Amino acid sequence: MLTDYEIYQSPFTWRYGSPGMRRLWSEANKRRVWRQLWVALAEVQAEYGLVRPEQVQDLRSHVDEVDLPRALAIEAEIHHDLMAELNTYAEQAPTGGPILHLGATSMDIEDNADALRMRQALELVGEKLDALLGAFAEKIETYADTPLIAFTHLQPAEPSTLGYRLALYAQDLLIDRAALGRRRRDLKGKGFKDVNPLDKIFCMDIGKITPFSETTEFLSEEMIFQFFLLQEWFKIFPSEYRDFAFWETPHIDQVLDIVRK
Repeated sequence: MLTDYEIYQSPFTWRYGSPGMRRLWSEANKRRVWRQLWVALAEVQAEYGLVRPEQVQDLRSHVDEVDLPRALAIEAEIHHDLMAELNTYAEQAPTGGPILHLGATSMDIEDNADALRMRQALELVGEKLDALLGAFAEKIETYADTPLIAFTHLQPAEPSTLGYRLALYAQDLLIDRAALGRRRRDLKGKGFKDVNPLDKIFCMDIGKITPFSETTEFLSEEMIFQFFLLQEWFKIFPSEYRDFAFWETPHIDQVLDIVRK
């Protein structure tokens, strides 16, 4: 069994996951974000006089000391991953430990942590898409006057240029990139709906993400649909251009290389 808790472990990650994305979704980072949320919650509770400042400071001083072996040992006994991490944190911070998770539920922590990591993941995806669009722009200029015959249903249609064909795909990708940026900006958290007067304090310091005002749902169907559209682009473009390469020019391989990277 693999024990590198800093890397997200899945049969798919070794082939398809970037190092940054694997670190973001790793077991260790997930627990660090849980701890950051517990500290953010305690900081607001201190403002209302519900906990003492020295308790909050104790939690801050141990926030990055994730101890997976200890947490997993506790989890084997109580069968609850978040509570096992909470108990591990409390052992490390004896002064602040008693106030951990005060008034919160497991989903207050887990859902908000997922929202934070999703926003960070969208940033990584956006950076990759920006680099891809930049590479497309370079190839569009390079092959702006390279002639070819456009195809429809794998049948020759009319004269075109390789640069123009690439521009069509880049335009679709640019639209998807803009939509993904809007989804990232609109991503909201779950909030702490049942922890009055701490409603809406979610991630003020660590994420700048506000919750929905009427619901505890944080992942909208529109977000899922946007990923579906982006996935379709990456499925359609290489497939069509492989067919194109069979009929046309070796330049196509250079274009496909920028997508693979």
